Amino acid sequence: MREILLRPHMHKFNAFKDFAEEFAPGERDLVLTNEYIYDPLIKDCGLACKFVFQEKFGTGEPSEEMITDLFAAIDPKSYDRVIAIGGGAILDIGKLLSLSRNGSVHDLFFKLVDVVPEKEIIAIPTTCGTGSEVTNISVAIVRDENGKTTKLGLVSDLIIPGTVCLIPEFLKTLPYSPFASSAIDALIHAVESYLSPSRATMTSELFGVRAMELILEGFRKIDEEGPEARFGYLDEFLTAACYAGVAFLQAGCATVHAMSFPLGGTYHVPHGEANYALFGKVLEKYDKIDPNGKLADFKKTVSRILGGSEKDAVANLSALTEKILHLKPLCEYGFKEEDIEVFADSVLKNQQRLVINSYVPLTRELIVEIYRETYK
Repeated sequence: MREILLRPHMHKFNAFKDFAEEFAPGERDLVLTNEYIYDPLIKDCGLACKFVFQEKFGTGEPSEEMITDLFAAIDPKSYDRVIAIGGGAILDIGKLLSLSRNGSVHDLFFKLVDVVPEKEIIAIPTTCGTGSEVTNISVAIVRDENGKTTKLGLVSDLIIPGTVCLIPEFLKTLPYSPFASSAIDALIHAVESYLSPSRATMTSELFGVRAMELILEGFRKIDEEGPEARFGYLDEFLTAACYAGVAFLQAGCATVHAMSFPLGGTYHVPHGEANYALFGKVLEKYDKIDPNGKLADFKKTVSRILGGSEKDAVANLSALTEKILHLKPLCEYGFKEEDIEVFADSVLKNQQRLVINSYVPLTRELIVEIYRETYK
């Protein structure tokens, strides 16, 4: 049984200025962030750091080309510490900026060179979804040997950030739709790690259940009071995302993530939305194939939090998330019917680290069935 009890030193601050007073960022610090985060919340602190804005190198999720261009623009000798302030893309790139550059980005993701830590990294999440601040993975869209794009994860315990700072005020910069997809993504992390048949641990269960409780209670508030209710619950959502990250660091994600990666890699669907598009259907299949065992415990947890019967727990969960964010069919993201077979093969070829954590055996037939039923 593999357990990594929290490696990062965890901090929580009410505002960025409080972080700046304690950590004193200076000339030898590289701050990777977004300009829309920097302008309202960081600029007035007047820090002497080197600031780099991800969007100057491309938009959307990190790609092999984006990271390569970013690396070319930043001299590794110009900084001693990386401060990554942003969503999953920023945090994942920040992890790479903390490594020795002993090969290309392609070499790193295809395991042709070793992962060698070189710089200290401080991770400050500004979304309530990825949990990347506490995990051992950096995800990017890369090109395989045939030149086709796919999403791959660089996995190494050596890239877990040494320091994590949670600052709820950063969530105020997040519009409602990306906030909702981020929070649903965190819920999926908690659920997939909880149901993992091979890697679940005491730590993953403890943090996963608490993440579910916080997120679902927040969703109930939003359902009852409207989207503005989230602003009174930002601390809890940010904490829940971190807890869910701890859970999936221990137990791993599974079917939903394995099947969403080709969707994100091919059609550049935001990570949280890609996961959400598949989440309800995957749970529905789990419940049909093996409703007992760990899934029965999961349904007890959901019914305890949301009310209703255990029998209806999966349906009630889907109904609540639909109220939080409308569920789109895959075709609205550009997914085509001919992608069903191609993506199924890609999942089995490229995502085995996730496939092995599936609650039920993830056969090609089942993958095709899920894609087909979420297509329209």
